[in-house]
Amino acid sequence: MRIGELSERTDTSRRLLRYYEEQQLIVSTRSPNGYREYDERFVDRVMQIRGLLDAGLPTRIIKQILPCLDKPRTIHFPDATPEMLATLTRERDRMTERINCLIRNRDSVAEYLAAVSGGLALDGRPDGAVAAPGGTLKPS
Repeated sequence: MRIGELSERTDTSRRLLRYYEEQQLIVSTRSPNGYREYDERFVDRVMQIRGLLDAGLPTRIIKQILPCLDKPRTIHFPDATPEMLATLTRERDRMTERINCLIRNRDSVAEYLAAVSGGLALDGRPDGAVAAPGGTLKPS
């Protein structure tokens, strides 16, 4: 796919995609007319990169952990320094704190919705119910 399609499918600007390529986070081939061509797998890759950037990881760290994002996983880090491992540990712990905060906030919003809507959330589910895999309801 060309850069415009990748941009649309990932809601990422073309400029940012070129930056990801410059940082060697994604790669393209060139068509005979010089247009960038991207493999389908880069749709998920770009979304993962954006999520890691949103979580606060710098591109230099993301580049090093990219093998962990692929399947099958081939992990080999000849340049994994103690500093990099300490940075990743701190970032993982910071992400866990943010996830826990988001869960608390989600639960508070769900409680509020249940209280103001008479026991039904705005989506019609019973108070505090969330969709489980397969579409069944379970308490949150």
